[in-house]
Amino acid sequence: MTDERAVLRPPAAAAAATGPVSNAIIRVTRLHRARAQQLLRAVGLHPGQELLLMHLWEAGPQRQTQLMRVFDTDSGSMTRSVQRLERAGLVSREADPRDGRATRVQATEAGLRLREAVEGLWADLEAMTVAGMSDGQRTELLDRLAQAEQNLVAGRVTAD
Repeated sequence: MTDERAVLRPPAAAAAATGPVSNAIIRVTRLHRARAQQLLRAVGLHPGQELLLMHLWEAGPQRQTQLMRVFDTDSGSMTRSVQRLERAGLVSREADPRDGRATRVQATEAGLRLREAVEGLWADLEAMTVAGMSDGQRTELLDRLAQAEQNLVAGRVTAD
């Protein structure tokens, strides 16, 4: 993605005029994901794979079913994600020692070595995202995003 493409965006459709906040969230999300993809490519990852690795770095080995719950995904999607990371040598799977029917996923040494680079990339993405904002503005943005998240979880339709 070029910087020029990041700046240019199609005008909002007339139908989106009734949802300017939703439209802005979609645009920002799209750009954020594109920048993340650009940064993660440098370490051979695709967006989302770093989240799975981050979870394994913090939580240690996890049953694949636990990962499905944490990431709110289905069995097939999690299996494909784990397989891709396994083929890259970043995670390994083994039978759970407490229940041989279950599969446990853990970061390999190669996966653990990526931690510093991935954390650095996330710091870069964060800096890019909030560039030009004061501490107060960043706090306000986090507060408003948290409120939007709570509203969506609750299914609220009316403004308070």
